[in-house]
Amino acid sequence: METVARPVVDHDELLAAGMGSVTVEDGAEVSVAVLDLESGESAAYGDGTFDTASIVKVDILAALLLQAQDAGRALTVTEKSYATAMIENSDNTSASALWRTIGQADGLDAANRRLGLTGTEGGDGMLWGLTQTTAADQLVLLQQVFGEDSELSEASRSYLKGLMGQIAAGQQWGVSAAADGSAWALKNGWLPRSATGLWDINSIGRVTVDGHDCLVAVLSDGNSTQAKGISLVEAAARAAVSVFAGEGSTASVPASASAS
Repeated sequence: METVARPVVDHDELLAAGMGSVTVEDGAEVSVAVLDLESGESAAYGDGTFDTASIVKVDILAALLLQAQDAGRALTVTEKSYATAMIENSDNTSASALWRTIGQADGLDAANRRLGLTGTEGGDGMLWGLTQTTAADQLVLLQQVFGEDSELSEASRSYLKGLMGQIAAGQQWGVSAAADGSAWALKNGWLPRSATGLWDINSIGRVTVDGHDCLVAVLSDGNSTQAKGISLVEAAARAAVSVFAGEGSTASVPASASAS
């Protein structure tokens, strides 16, 4: 009997086709990476390096948890308080405190070498929001948080996932737009650049759509307004998960106008 080979699916091509219907302003840039946790298949669109803005807060907490694991200790009450505010409310003061605790860029970069991030570099001094990263690296970070093969312990992963699933109501936009209802865990970043007035808008996380768990990272810069950047990120997230699970849909939630 003749064996019929299964067609090879080019997921990058499918994602590029989906992104063809996404409106990107002149001068704006976007990069997307997605992984289907069930199949292990991934897709990517766009490249380049982007400011993290507040998505780096996931990386900061991952670095802190890794350092605590190495020391054989639990997080202190103060560290937990900072971590909750940093992730759930995107509190910048808490992020700065934990940035100091991990050793700023040197501590972040050392943790990232162990976590497998090869294209991320911590921001200078206290400028953690200007850490540079790629969508591919953010997907690696998400795998460390939501996957089983991780440098982070099960307890550390569970802790981080829990915080990412309890984001403040005004910040529940971004990759959540691609999820079924409330089946998401995320962290967003938004930052108006003082030199240009243009916005960095980023979103990373896990979404469940049509029974599929997908990890999604969307990075963008050069957006003329925060609202347009959010619309771009949400459309890109929907295009990303549609590669594996069909289009998800949720209503976007207005974001606060402050930088984070």
